[in-house]
Amino acid sequence: MNNYVTEAINLKSYNLNDADKIIVMYSKENGLIKGVAKGIKKPKSKLGARMDLLVANSLQLLRGRSMDTIVQAQTVNHFRKTREDMDKLILSSYISEVVMNFGEGSEAASKEIYDLLYKALNRISDAKEKKDMLIAAIKFQLKILLIMGFCVELDTCLCCREQVLDEDMYFSSSMGGIICRECNEHLGVKLKMHHKIRDFLQAMLQFDFDYESDYDKKATEKVCQVCFDLLDEYIKTHTNKRQKSVKLIKEMAV
Repeated sequence: MNNYVTEAINLKSYNLNDADKIIVMYSKENGLIKGVAKGIKKPKSKLGARMDLLVANSLQLLRGRSMDTIVQAQTVNHFRKTREDMDKLILSSYISEVVMNFGEGSEAASKEIYDLLYKALNRISDAKEKKDMLIAAIKFQLKILLIMGFCVELDTCLCCREQVLDEDMYFSSSMGGIICRECNEHLGVKLKMHHKIRDFLQAMLQFDFDYESDYDKKATEKVCQVCFDLLDEYIKTHTNKRQKSVKLIKEMAV
């Protein structure tokens, strides 16, 4: 069959010629895919706003030798409220960048990643406070790291392998998690982590994305921003790429 159907979220687009664009999408069945949106720049294009960034569609595509062609698109979720709030738009763009950076070779986990991406974008779109947006982003960060095999160690010290309980500890992005105070006397890791921050991150990782725990309710925007920045540095370390949206996120946090 030359035609196939999939659900996909638009992540990036660039011009192919005067009338057409190439859309980079994350699909539920095949991970990162590219499709040509023919005539998309024309006023009467049938695809129209369905090819805007950060839109989830049900697509029909025609297989091609070098590039597939988008034949039909039916919008599943436009995440409309995201476009009405700059903070939401920047955080959603950040998440899409992370998926782009992790996406190559992720076909085996494509459904899991697609569902996580969709939930995060939807939660950010519907969020009423900035704290809730950041919590959605933090859950996304932790869970995509887990899916891709870069899970953050938050329970035991990476050196002595002893469980770290109600005490302050240190965090190393390059090593992959927490270091106890005793071991750090020899390592000299500088980033100190309060045990309550660790407990918050553990809850965000362990609970289902849609579950609202006491940690969600009690967290402050300041705590969420600290955790988001920490995980962003961790992601940068393990992908060797910095998301372009980070600079804007830091500016909006001032």
